[in-house]
Amino acid sequence: MIASSNYIYLTPEEYLKFEEESDVKHEYIDGYAYAMAGAIDAHVTIAGNLFTLLRSHVRGLDCRAYISDMKARIESLNRYFYPDVMVTCDRRDPEGICQRAVREMPNYKQFPCLIVEVLSDSTEAFDRGDKFADYQQLESLQEYVLVNVKRPRVECFRRNSERLWVLQSYTAESETFELQSINFAGTMQSLYEDVEFDAIAP
Repeated sequence: MIASSNYIYLTPEEYLKFEEESDVKHEYIDGYAYAMAGAIDAHVTIAGNLFTLLRSHVRGLDCRAYISDMKARIESLNRYFYPDVMVTCDRRDPEGICQRAVREMPNYKQFPCLIVEVLSDSTEAFDRGDKFADYQQLESLQEYVLVNVKRPRVECFRRNSERLWVLQSYTAESETFELQSINFAGTMQSLYEDVEFDAIAP
């Protein structure tokens, strides 16, 4: 993230209206909007690959998969983030079709079961640290996943029966990875399809 240059305090309602009219996406933390930097090819490719796999997997189920243009709201902390990929299976998160006018539909989700962040040099520390801590306030969240762009590596943080977070890592040698929150199993090859690691600068 890059801090917004004006540092003007915004209420959540003002932020949502500002975001609708902005050409640049912003995440929102305690009243301030932070512009999001662009992503490299590998980042976009991986997020797109995973979204395609998950969209197909949840088709016909009471779940919806979203890519990076949908916000996750953490109401208790006054936060709005843009996960790279997110899945919600909670009926309290309304879908895009209902009786209300489109303009009244919230452009965020509050009850995701799965959130995925594709790591980048500029955001990795935040994704692993404060952002993960913030996401843990979502009671519905069962799995938080970090995907590496420099080498095949997927880190899945899962809530166990005692509500503690447990890490399971997958690498190239794993061949497959699991997202237990939605009963999904995929291959590392499909996740990293069309990614050329040699082309990614160290």
